[in-house]
Amino acid sequence: MLDIAKLQKNSGIIGNSNGIVQVLEMISQVSPVDISVLITGESGTGKEVVAKAIHKNSKRNNSPIIVVNCGAIPEGIIESELFGHKRGSFTGAGEDRKGYFEEANKGTIFLDEIGETPIETQVKLLRVLENGEFMRVGEAKTRKTDVRVIAATNRNLEELVKKGDFRQDLYFRLKTVTLHLPPLRKRVEDISLFIERFALEFTRSNDIIYRGFMPNAIRVLKQFDWPGNVRELKHFIEKILVLGRGERISKEMVQKELFTNPQLDSITNPTLPVVIPSSTNKAEIDLILRQLFMLKQDTELIQKMLLNTSVQVNNRKNLTNINAVDQNIQHMPDKSLEIVDNIFQYLRDDAIGDMLIKDLEKEAISRTLKFFNNNRRKTAKSLGMSERTLYRKIEEFSLEPKIKKRN
Repeated sequence: MLDIAKLQKNSGIIGNSNGIVQVLEMISQVSPVDISVLITGESGTGKEVVAKAIHKNSKRNNSPIIVVNCGAIPEGIIESELFGHKRGSFTGAGEDRKGYFEEANKGTIFLDEIGETPIETQVKLLRVLENGEFMRVGEAKTRKTDVRVIAATNRNLEELVKKGDFRQDLYFRLKTVTLHLPPLRKRVEDISLFIERFALEFTRSNDIIYRGFMPNAIRVLKQFDWPGNVRELKHFIEKILVLGRGERISKEMVQKELFTNPQLDSITNPTLPVVIPSSTNKAEIDLILRQLFMLKQDTELIQKMLLNTSVQVNNRKNLTNINAVDQNIQHMPDKSLEIVDNIFQYLRDDAIGDMLIKDLEKEAISRTLKFFNNNRRKTAKSLGMSERTLYRKIEEFSLEPKIKKRN
């Protein structure tokens, strides 16, 4: 077994968490042994870094390691890229060409995103893994190569096997030795080390003054979920250093960049944390309202019809619009909450988080009754509730005085 401390220093793998220590121990065990390795983990966790560490500490370190992103190669040419081709075998093949497996002879080939490989190509990959044999595209001659295969994926290969998208025999051949990289959110204690490493490397190479991160800024970074893992953290550190212009990075600077980026909005990714000054209940209301706003496509019509209290139902055009509104409301997925979208522009941004659903419901019922001249049948239909429910709500919210009694 290799020395863990020396291996970590030479490979550039960062971290002291239990998860990364286990990864380093596994690398020290499998590196000297000429065996295939499957590296799993989410995108951005550093699978390529681990693959290079295995190669660097193997008996093949004097030969090259060829890195291949299987997901980035079009299906029509992937076999030509991997195994090479013979001149004239297809349009554009003007000369004989070696593939990656030939180029990696005596060395290592790293097949990243192996789960994206076409099912037809997987058969040929299995043959290379079993006996090192392959054929160039358009050639009947069998060739030999001596390579160590390291594969990686961020997908669940077992699920792909069940769906028929990945060969079971290839999966079992690859998973002989499996090395899993934990996501950054499960190794929070390593974030400080990443920050310092990325910041120093970036500022030195770009001649930027580096005054460090304030402790509370680092705490905010540790609380973030980092769905893009180490890769996302690295890019964020570089961005904040450029925007910081040589200042010490503060908590406010970090929050501004983390939580105002549209790509990191909680609407598009509900797993991400959101900095809020209000309680959890108010935050849930905020999220519910925002989701409801996104569900409807005809909000402009509803806004005009329900917010304009001066609209009079006195011509065919208005009656047509009302029917359209009623039809849209009837098809909303959640009848008990649909009223919040009817006051879309009535809600100011600064009001979100400081209101109750029942207050919104009361106002919607009151204003809808007024719009339909206190016609309860039309009001109930418009709001997507039964007349009995509407009567109960009117009594619950004490709206009876506002309703004219029929003669």
